[in-house]
Amino acid sequence: MPATIVQTNTTPFRQIPIDPVTLDIIENALRNARIEMDATLVRTAMSPGIREQGDAFPLIADHKGRMIVGQFGSYIGPFLDGYDGTVEEGDMIFLSDPYSVQGAISHLNDWLVLLPVFKDGRIIAYTSMFGHQSDIGGKVAGSMPIDATSIFQEGVRIPPVKIWKKGVYNEDLIKLVMHQTRSPEWCKADLNALIASCRVASRRVIEMAERFGDDVFVSACEDLLARNHRAMKALIESAIGEAPVSFEDYICDDGLGYGPYKIKCTMWREDGRVVLDFDGTDPQSNGSINFLLNENMMRMFFGIYMIMVFDPQILFNDGYYDLIDIRIPEGSLLKPEFPAALSGRTHALGRLFDILGGLLGQKTPEFLNAAGFSSSPHLFYSGSDAKGEWFQLFQIGFGGIPGRPLGDGPDGHSLWPNFTNVPNEFLERYFPLMIERYETVPDSGGAGLHRGGNGILMTYKFLEPGLIAIHDDRWLTYPWGVNGGAPGARARKILRRADGREEIVGNKREDMAVEAGDELDFITWGGGGWGDPLERDPALVAKEILQGLVTVAGARAYGVVMTDGAIDATATEALRGAMRAARGEEIPLFNYGPGIEALRANAKAETGLDGPKPPIRRQPALAIAAE
Repeated sequence: MPATIVQTNTTPFRQIPIDPVTLDIIENALRNARIEMDATLVRTAMSPGIREQGDAFPLIADHKGRMIVGQFGSYIGPFLDGYDGTVEEGDMIFLSDPYSVQGAISHLNDWLVLLPVFKDGRIIAYTSMFGHQSDIGGKVAGSMPIDATSIFQEGVRIPPVKIWKKGVYNEDLIKLVMHQTRSPEWCKADLNALIASCRVASRRVIEMAERFGDDVFVSACEDLLARNHRAMKALIESAIGEAPVSFEDYICDDGLGYGPYKIKCTMWREDGRVVLDFDGTDPQSNGSINFLLNENMMRMFFGIYMIMVFDPQILFNDGYYDLIDIRIPEGSLLKPEFPAALSGRTHALGRLFDILGGLLGQKTPEFLNAAGFSSSPHLFYSGSDAKGEWFQLFQIGFGGIPGRPLGDGPDGHSLWPNFTNVPNEFLERYFPLMIERYETVPDSGGAGLHRGGNGILMTYKFLEPGLIAIHDDRWLTYPWGVNGGAPGARARKILRRADGREEIVGNKREDMAVEAGDELDFITWGGGGWGDPLERDPALVAKEILQGLVTVAGARAYGVVMTDGAIDATATEALRGAMRAARGEEIPLFNYGPGIEALRANAKAETGLDGPKPPIRRQPALAIAAE
């Protein structure tokens, strides 16, 4: 049953012509309001995940709930379709359960607030913000148990409820929610920051409407949506063919010993629309790597990728959604059945961008990107210090960005806009640990005409006993290269005990005990290379050797020979000639490295970890409990 929107003024908005100058002013005012939302959040949140890393996502939508500026696309339509309640002036909605909003948010840690913006008795816009909470209860600190088999193990589930109702704050609700978390001070501050961000944007929207008039503001939003529609329609016509193309990639394992899990997508153009069909994707997992993918979110992912690759000047919004048909099979890894666990969904989320790169570049290889988003590495560290005070760290790491048509991939960087690393000084000030090393890993970026970005090595020295958890991927499969580029290096994690013992640990581990003096090498993957590495300028390779990005031995992947710190031109020419002759004339479009069964068979020898067993069909957790 859809929501009932209560408005005292039912006069419809009039669509009127907007001149280009006014449209430009309103567009940039909206863009600035979105930036102000981010600034408000950073200044008032407490958790490092939001305050230091920016793991929060703003949205300003028009009066119909369509995103005008934002990042993840609008979830307001699915919310309104499924919310059995009223939306009135003075209300603010609060929620965290992905299943209650068709995956508009994708795990319980994302707390979302939604503010309908009323002016003179009518809804003129919506503002919203969701951000990752460091802890929302559940079986483990951080509330992202990689070994969860049900969403009930992952923390408090908040359906859409009114945190403000007709201007009255629901304090009892907040007391109940905060009672479930191990870090209530952080969570309450972060929630207030989300609320403040929405209110700031609401004021800016009302100011725009007061300055230009309600009809002008609404008409400008319509024009911005229509402009995006025209631009995306042209991009689809030029970049997407009618003949289907398919691409598949894999999540290495589920943390329970099974994998890899295949994600497959087939794309084609039909009647002026692009179809993205995920038929062939593996069934959902028993573990938490499932990703309840909202169709509008996937439309936004597709649009962002298209715009960033083909026409970065376009301001993306929801205007093109009717041009994209998303088909996701029920019960699959991307459309799991309730109550499947979802807390480890970042691996599938990241892999979708690699898959989009593999799909969109097949018709136009010059626009093809290598693999490199791959995952969103997480480290958790919790316990009680010498004073008996609770500490709890959640940190997002970064890997190598893929080689691109226009240049090298950045080293140790996030593909998400606005994401930043937590400063080492912050970590050492507020948590009982030291960062012994923080550096790029030479040669981890795939060789190519444009090198893939190197991964990162962070060495954590723990100063207090506690528990750590690791969430990462790309330890078994490689971030593939394109147009002759080589794959990037795989991720690794090494734990050195204070007594001298050393062990290679899995990239998905939960509740691993550490003692004071133990050290963890947290090594992320490199991006795949783009283009023929034998065409890379030897002088650039030599420069990168001096910078510590490539080693002398690693330079041979580019056919470059260094002797006594200088390029040996004769030896380089000879090596490149031999390498060209050995590989033949045809350069592969994709270089994945070995096949899945070879990776599985060789896993122990190559990674120090046992290869995962093939996935098994999952039974819904409630059915298992009933048995």
